[in-house]
Amino acid sequence: MLNIPDKPFSARTSTDWTKTLEDGSTVTTHLDAMLARDSVGRVYRENHTFVPANSGEKSPLYEIHIYDPRSRYQIICSTHSMKCVVTDYLPHTFFETQQAGPYDNGTKTLARESLGSDSIEGLSVSGTRETVTVNQGVKGNERPLVSVNEFWYSNELQTNLLVSRTDPIEGKQVIRLSNLSLGQPDAHLFEVPLGYTVQDMRSSVLRHR
Repeated sequence: MLNIPDKPFSARTSTDWTKTLEDGSTVTTHLDAMLARDSVGRVYRENHTFVPANSGEKSPLYEIHIYDPRSRYQIICSTHSMKCVVTDYLPHTFFETQQAGPYDNGTKTLARESLGSDSIEGLSVSGTRETVTVNQGVKGNERPLVSVNEFWYSNELQTNLLVSRTDPIEGKQVIRLSNLSLGQPDAHLFEVPLGYTVQDMRSSVLRHR
């Protein structure tokens, strides 16, 4: 997510991942997480483990990421070790869009089309479909591999509220933002959790040791 100032929000993210097995049956897993950005562009993101869909299990939290564009550091905290590592960080303030047409020395081709406009969580979104074709033999594939990605983008928040990825090898993933709350998130989200140790690995710190 971009480190955009003055566009704060918090939301729940859900990911549903469906894989089709050789016998035609499917395996679907799911996770829920939290995502937030404050008014100065700091980002809070959680990493959770997938659990079987519709199992009622809660997807376990195993990592917390905090990105600070002002101080140019990122903090990654492991819930297993209760340890946080601080490293240098280059803020992300724009998307790098791959140009449509052949790329990777002509081994792949990207086609892009508009899906029009819609509304998600009360916000206007614009849809884009990207189709990537990998040439025969590039990955040992007998036939061309075709992946389709759809993005529903909110210009107000400058982030995607819905992403669908369909890949012939990896299956299909659908990522949704829900319970969207506009406004300043809890400031404690952007601090090292209580009880965690911190290892500062920023280059400026290492140079002065």
